[in-house]
Amino acid sequence: MDMDMSKNMERVMKDKQEGLEEWSTIIKPKTSVWNLYIKEIWAYRDLLILFVKRDIITVYKQTVLGPIWFFVQPILTTLVYIFVFGGIAGISTGGIPKPLFYLSGIILWNYFADCFTLTSDTFIKNQNIFGKVYFPRLILPLSIVVSGLIKLAIQFTLFIAFYVYYYFQSGIAPNYSAILILPYLLLLMAGLGLGFGLIFSSLTTKYRDLKFLIVFGVQLFMYATPIIYPMSSIGVTAKEILFYNPLTHIIEAFKYGFIGEGEFNGLGLVYSGVVTFIVLTSGILLFNRTEKSFMDTV
Repeated sequence: MDMDMSKNMERVMKDKQEGLEEWSTIIKPKTSVWNLYIKEIWAYRDLLILFVKRDIITVYKQTVLGPIWFFVQPILTTLVYIFVFGGIAGISTGGIPKPLFYLSGIILWNYFADCFTLTSDTFIKNQNIFGKVYFPRLILPLSIVVSGLIKLAIQFTLFIAFYVYYYFQSGIAPNYSAILILPYLLLLMAGLGLGFGLIFSSLTTKYRDLKFLIVFGVQLFMYATPIIYPMSSIGVTAKEILFYNPLTHIIEAFKYGFIGEGEFNGLGLVYSGVVTFIVLTSGILLFNRTEKSFMDTV
């Protein structure tokens, strides 16, 4: 009798093991905020591509101008800056043609601002999807960063068109060694935007008031970054303060490389890299911790 029961138990356990082996994916709760599930994110790369296509296509799908808005937005912003800051306020651009100077800062800043603001709304905006379907939650913030990079690439072609024109008209002297670090600059911009976005996305699940301050904070942060003015036009004290803004060294290095106006600060770029690592790591850890219980608070 005991032998028969033992055999039955072995048969049941074997059946259970075989049943478990039939499943390709086993969903388990995260036990640590340090578990980033990199392999799982890679396994869902097709979903990442779908979200990127959604972000690129659906935004302007039913508009009259369509993808042309990718070019219209920076052009209109540049014209406003030329009229307000270059004309009325009389802010110098360090001898660089105003359209080229403002456009060089606008396209990079827009990438950072989009990554930040759109990522900061991840939990609230996608709570219906998160509550019904399982997939690595970091897929959505990453899709925003990738789609923003595609938008930046499109707008960069506009900058190159202006750049080629003024290169022959004004004799702009680029610095090719500084241009070579462009991938590093883009990586820093993406990391900062994603990191800050993840932090505020996690905080807004509990403190909803923060989402009303994000847009205002981003606009205020822009004036603390040399977008509308060159570093050569400000005093020593202001330069010392702006040194602690990690975006300062990124924007200045980009301008220095392409238009010859700016301050290339190697120590500043190292500082920006350290800050980016800290912000991005903190954002991912906080995002992972919030992911476990955000459906109870949103």
